[in-house]
Formats: sequence, C-alpha cells, structure tokens
Amino acid sequence: MPPVTSDYGMNAESDWMNAAHSTGTSIMAAEFNGGVIIGADSRTTTGAYIANRVTDKLTKVTDHIYCCRSGSAADTQAIADIVAYHLSFHGMELGEEPLVETGAAVFRELCYNYRDSLMAGILVAGWDKRKGGQVYSIPIGGMCVRQQVSIGGSGSSYVYGYVDANYKPNMSKEECVKFITNTLALAMSRDGSSGGVVRLGIITEEGIERRVVLGDQLPKFFEG
Repeated sequence: MPPVTSDYGMNAESDWMNAAHSTGTSIMAAEFNGGVIIGADSRTTTGAYIANRVTDKLTKVTDHIYCCRSGSAADTQAIADIVAYHLSFHGMELGEEPLVETGAAVFRELCYNYRDSLMAGILVAGWDKRKGGQVYSIPIGGMCVRQQVSIGGSGSSYVYGYVDANYKPNMSKEECVKFITNTLALAMSRDGSSGGVVRLGIITEEGIERRVVLGDQLPKFFEG
C-alpha cells in the first residue's frame, strides 16, 4: 500500500509521526534571598504535534537539588536518572546530602562526554549549607557556568531583555515567584513550542515547595 500523501504529494505520515519527543520549551531558574526558584512550561511536542500539554519538566535529583530539562525528552530524563543514581551513592558515602555544584559537575561530565549523541540543555538548581541557593546552566555541548539567573529552551530567545531588565539580586521569595511567572508567561505567549501551565519549585533549606500556575491564571500582557 503506498504511503498517504497530501495534496502537495508529500508523505503526510513522515514528519510529526516519526519525530522524537522534544521538550522544546521555556525553562528558567533564579536565586533569591534564601534559596532558588525553578520554573518551566508544560508543553511537550513531537514535531509540530503537541504530545503532552501538562508535562512536569522539573525533575528531582536529590531532596535539595532539582533540574529543568530542555531538548530531547528521552535524553534529558535518562541523564537526570543517571545523575540521581550517582548522587544517591555519593550521599551515602558522605553521610550527608551532596553539594549543588557536585550535582552540576556530574551533569556537565555526562553532557560533555556524550555531546555528539545527546540533545540536552539542563538547568541545575538547589540549596546546600555551604553556598546556599545556586543555579548552574549546562547548555548543549556540556559547558557549565554558575549564574544568578538563567533561562533556556526555545522560548528563552524572546525574553532575554525582560530578564536583564527585571532581575534583582536578593529578591524576596514572592518577588522572585512573580518575576519567573511573568518571564515564562511572556515566553509561552511568543514561542509555539511552549505552553500549558507554569510549574514552579521553590527550593530552600526546608526542601522544595511546588506551585502550579494554570493557563487561565497566567499574567496577561499586550495582545494586539
């Protein structure tokens, strides 16, 4: 049986049906006075087809370290699982929770060593007793850099100016929540691969507090 074709003679089954699941996405993390906040949209795409509109892209690594994932959903989930496995053993050897920079270093090593095989952009964020709240950005290729605020994914290109203009060091928790929610809402409104709800994780000495901002509760900006 010949393949299904469109009016233009192209194979209508090819692109989106065979495309990899991708979290082409909007993710970010920012330090505030007392910890860090991570946030992400919830849209997962398969080519141009939206495969899941309520994905949780905030992935637990330890009780005080989480990561935000962009790129291939399969690659990033596999890397997060491997890092969580390594850090659980590392924590048992230490007798205490691993440092955030240790977790970021393991992510960096995996992303760099397998850079030709993986499509993975990771933000690692967490709190430890040595340095408090920290954010590490590990883009595709395996570089690792600590930043006070970091954004990633396809939606990030629309909001660099907003982030530069509005981020302030030592914000309060609620100020930082509002800043991240506004940034992600702006990215989601412009980027076709981002959408759904905004998921937030507030990481402090006490652990993580999870919040969800539903689509009809997102802040509204100019809509011409």
